[in-house]
Amino acid sequence: MKVDGEALPSYFDETPPSAVLYDVEARRVARVYAEALLTAAEKAGRSEEMLEELDSLLTDVFRSQPDFERFLTNPTIGRDRKRHTLEEVFKGRASDLFLNFLIVLNAHDRLDVLRSILIESVAVLDELRKRRHVVVRSAAPLADDQRARLLQQLRQVMQLEPKLLAIVDPELIGGLTVRVGDWLYDASVRTRLNTIRNQLFASSSHEIQTRRDRFSSDQGN
Repeated sequence: MKVDGEALPSYFDETPPSAVLYDVEARRVARVYAEALLTAAEKAGRSEEMLEELDSLLTDVFRSQPDFERFLTNPTIGRDRKRHTLEEVFKGRASDLFLNFLIVLNAHDRLDVLRSILIESVAVLDELRKRRHVVVRSAAPLADDQRARLLQQLRQVMQLEPKLLAIVDPELIGGLTVRVGDWLYDASVRTRLNTIRNQLFASSSHEIQTRRDRFSSDQGN
């Protein structure tokens, strides 16, 4: 998946952030660890690398070796055994910062929230970079000049760096919709047609009611 040409962690190719369900407590815990990870990574100038390593663990390792994920998240297996395995598997293959992060999670029995931590880490990094997700739906793919103009307009309005997720939706017929959080700008042909249809329907209903009232009045006279 790409946002304005920038690749999101590949874990989101099949599992977008909005599709991952976890309770409030798990999200709170994940946020704490995500902030700790990104704070340390920012100091080392390696924030993006940390996200790539975390994403690789979920995407490349866990997907190809689900037994390894079950091992790490099994509460009946001791911390010492897990730590030994983490060091054996990742030492020399992952950065020391990332390995230490996994060891800290293991020490607190939190390896089971790695997926939530990735989601929160992306959110934290966006906040640090002053980026905001923008979902654009259009009937046809945006041309390069359209994308460039839209990004420039969004930067001026939002005073933030937009992360554009462009989605092709043929049902719109033409035009586009832009969603930023709870705000929605709808300039689609489908919406305009629906508006015209509703206006025509309302006008016809008003005319029919007016005729009924006039007829009732005439009958009364």
